[in-house]
Amino acid sequence: MGLSKHPLVEKLCSLHLPTADFVVAGSGPLLAHGLRMEVGDLDVVARGAAWKLVLDMADPVPAPSGHGQMVLLFGGDIEVFDRWLPGTKEPDELIENAEMIEGIPFCPLREVLDWKMRSGRQKDRVDVELIRDYLERDL
Repeated sequence: MGLSKHPLVEKLCSLHLPTADFVVAGSGPLLAHGLRMEVGDLDVVARGAAWKLVLDMADPVPAPSGHGQMVLLFGGDIEVFDRWLPGTKEPDELIENAEMIEGIPFCPLREVLDWKMRSGRQKDRVDVELIRDYLERDL
């Protein structure tokens, strides 16, 4: 199954967000690189026109991190944030540094590695190893 046929990616694409105004963060980049076949949801950081579009779809709520706001779409399958985790780059920089995969902007794996190393959650430790192995092979 190609990335564009993944159910979560299909939902994201159905929103028709301008690609210049969002980036897929969280575990989505692992899905895009084939390091994980399943993720629980797609985390999206949005600004400008993309953020305005999602605000028309649902009301924002405080982000679980306590940092910024989020809009839950498709029952939480797509979580759109106005900023990413505390201590990470600002939305503009995250979006500007995105890598396009099948026409969708994703955070580079090196960025994801940095957040996941800092989080210390068990599921993130598994992802850290997957990313490290991938990046070492890709040298």
